[in-house]
Amino acid sequence: QVQLVESGGGLVQAGGSLRLSCAAPGLTFSNYVMGWFRQAPGKEREFVAGISRVSMPTYADSVKGRFTISRDNAKNTVYLEMNSLKPEDTAAYSCAADHSYSVVAISTSPRDYDYWGQGTQVTVSS
Repeated sequence: QVQLVESGGGLVQAGGSLRLSCAAPGLTFSNYVMGWFRQAPGKEREFVAGISRVSMPTYADSVKGRFTISRDNAKNTVYLEMNSLKPEDTAAYSCAADHSYSVVAISTSPRDYDYWGQGTQVTVSS
């Protein structure tokens, strides 16, 4: 049973920073693209950032320049460093794993991801 476990969410003031972590101990981690998605109340789930099997990142325009995704294959962990947070970043953040034969491709569609974490809440106050 594959489980993804997120941590690091919380309450922060606008302009602050948080670092999310997602551990995937049961995964052959290097075979997976890892992604972060978020969902705010009343809104659809949206792609935030993804990282390819060879650590090439891609970001949603709304977070580009503020968020950084990284991965540590030795620890089976993906991270999301979030800086200059805004109230509109408030959402439940989930990590996801997409088994991929490509070492560079990154899907931004949640339908392509095979495993999901339970989510961690990020709340940014104004």
